[in-house]
Amino acid sequence: MSDRKYAVITGASTGIGFELASLAAENGYDILVVADEALIDAAAADFRTHGGAVESLQADLSTIEGVDALIAATNGRTIDLLCANAGRGLGKGFLDQDVADWRRVVDTNITGTLYLLQTVLRDMVARDAGKVLVTGSIAGFIPGSFQAVYNGTKAFVDSFTDAIRDELKEAKGVTITTLMPGPVETEFFDRADMMDTSVGVSESKSEAGDVARDGWDAVMAGKASVVSGWKNKVQVAMAHVTPAPILAHMHRNMAEPGSAE
Repeated sequence: MSDRKYAVITGASTGIGFELASLAAENGYDILVVADEALIDAAAADFRTHGGAVESLQADLSTIEGVDALIAATNGRTIDLLCANAGRGLGKGFLDQDVADWRRVVDTNITGTLYLLQTVLRDMVARDAGKVLVTGSIAGFIPGSFQAVYNGTKAFVDSFTDAIRDELKEAKGVTITTLMPGPVETEFFDRADMMDTSVGVSESKSEAGDVARDGWDAVMAGKASVVSGWKNKVQVAMAHVTPAPILAHMHRNMAEPGSAE
């Protein structure tokens, strides 16, 4: 068995997850990359150019069975780094969304993420060693009109990671870092059916590589959290002092269908 460090990165076929996996491979980790689409195998071929062992798995991480398949695919290797990045968005008004669609957002962003974290962290805490990076969002600070379920799930993730970080503070060798980007130039908005919105077509979104680098640097340093991008730091500061109805209306202006016109 390899004596190299071992990392697991979810949502790694594109976007932030792809960039995180590239950084892990570049920095000497053997990696397991996971996504719910066949593109993950092509992505793995790119990661192999950095050297080291790369395994890929197509699995639906909104399900307990998908997370169990991920754990089985590690073949008992010690996970030194987990990047829990898999997530799903959903635009349009809540009453216009299908139950199956919004439930998959909840199950991917919350249920699957929590089950994966609980499973991996138990082993890390037992040996008092390991790093975890969880992709939250500044969306968790903003009532998300026309993206209400997604923003709600990210509010949960941001809060949950703060809570378990305190619960596990006696495990000095274990760190949990929350990466909180704003809008990022990825396939997220297309997949969330938001390309008719102001935020969907905006040219001011962050680059996935820059966000991943911020997250990588923060998790390697053992930081509790990082807001990626100075504009997003300002937005988070404003969110703490702005009444919720105003925040919700501001979000409507970005995310309401047709706002791209």
